[in-house]
Amino acid sequence: MGQWRMFDASIWFAIALTFFMAGVVKGVTGMGLPTVAMGVLGAIMAPVAAAALLIVPSFVTNVWQLASGPSFAALTRRLWPMMLGIVLGTVAGSSVLTSGQTRWTTAGLGAALAVYAAFTLLARQLSVPARQETWLSPLVGLTTGLITGGTGVFVIPAVPYLQALGLSKDELIQGLGLSFTVSTVALAVGLGWRGAFQLDGLALSSLAVAPALLGMWLGQAVRSRVSAETFRRWFLVCLLLLGIELVLKSIL
Repeated sequence: MGQWRMFDASIWFAIALTFFMAGVVKGVTGMGLPTVAMGVLGAIMAPVAAAALLIVPSFVTNVWQLASGPSFAALTRRLWPMMLGIVLGTVAGSSVLTSGQTRWTTAGLGAALAVYAAFTLLARQLSVPARQETWLSPLVGLTTGLITGGTGVFVIPAVPYLQALGLSKDELIQGLGLSFTVSTVALAVGLGWRGAFQLDGLALSSLAVAPALLGMWLGQAVRSRVSAETFRRWFLVCLLLLGIELVLKSIL
């Protein structure tokens, strides 16, 4: 508990508000909770402490998102090579996050995210032919895992890849839930293996679940009332803003 005793009431309020807003973003777009949480909390605590704090709310909200979709079995059969790559890459890459040397990896992640979102907003949607999934899925998973281990953020290149598979809105949301759930568990394993995530951190992380779920419920209510095209556009706008925020946080 020692690393958390310094947190006064104002810090805990900031943490609760952060996870509420991150939950809203996730409810609307199906992603963004770890990105928002790491971006905001990184300003008031060490990145590894922020990553440990997001484990439980990230896991709970992702399982909720995963369970609410229509195609769990089919998506799992299709994406399991990607999930295996995520596990291997995250556990291996978590040494970067625990070392504290995350400034430039986070900046690179944000730049890639912003460029992808801007390109897709202004140009044609990327598409992955089914015949290429056999080798692309494990490669994308491994790369996503290495980036997750280095930054605590799960989005690149998993999100662009899943969007390029041509999934429906609900399938995309469920596919993101599957990817993020696996990433969260793998990150917890990686941090725990290196002594950066312990049982007291699990209990404290659980305190962030309620505001995250409340925000996610509100975001899902908004998402259910928008068209597929509007959803896609705002999904990409959120990716662009999240990418810019990561870059600015790293260089300022």
